[in-house]
Amino acid sequence: MITTLDTQTWAETGTRLLSSSLDRLGDRDLDAPCALPGWTRRHLLAHVASNAEAIGRLLEWARTGVETPMYSSPEQRAADIETGSARPDLREWVRASATTLTAAMDALPAEAWSARVVTAQGRIVPASETPWMRARETCIHAVDLDAGTTFAELPDAFLRHLLDEVAAWRSSRGGGPAVVLVTPETRHDIAGDGAPQHVELPLAAAAAWIVGRGPGPDQLALPRWL
Repeated sequence: MITTLDTQTWAETGTRLLSSSLDRLGDRDLDAPCALPGWTRRHLLAHVASNAEAIGRLLEWARTGVETPMYSSPEQRAADIETGSARPDLREWVRASATTLTAAMDALPAEAWSARVVTAQGRIVPASETPWMRARETCIHAVDLDAGTTFAELPDAFLRHLLDEVAAWRSSRGGGPAVVLVTPETRHDIAGDGAPQHVELPLAAAAAWIVGRGPGPDQLALPRWL
């Protein structure tokens, strides 16, 4: 069973990896593209910092019962990333926002973790899901920063949980090929079109592929995730 302690630990691991990657980059390096199409590394970092503040608003909602959305609108979210990417204190913002979020999680009363909040995608979830949301952001975007961190450096338990979630998401959405995805530790039957195609990969490579960050078999493309 995955606990909030597990997901908080993964979020902190991702934060450390992201921070270490950031330390390897000079200011001019931040102007270069990251691994996500259309974004520089500055945009990615602004997104991660803004995400920390947005999840903090969900924790405030859980703590007080006062509705506090992650973002006022998709347009505002995009605008915050654009303006944030130009902040002269971008590095400090990334680190300070992560520290503030960790403190908010540590201080949240036990009963507040069961409070219902709404994600940016409109899902109604308990506040206990927010550390997992943050773990996905920090771990995956530490790789997306394209500064040397790879999926192989992410915790195996995180990768297994990510595979569980994304495989279920793909099965529920449809629109892609049917796949039997096998690693040395896991097996996922992903519903889709046509006869199931057997794909066998190492754990880290399978996680990278299923979220659209790594190569899979030739001629077997998955629809975009998130």
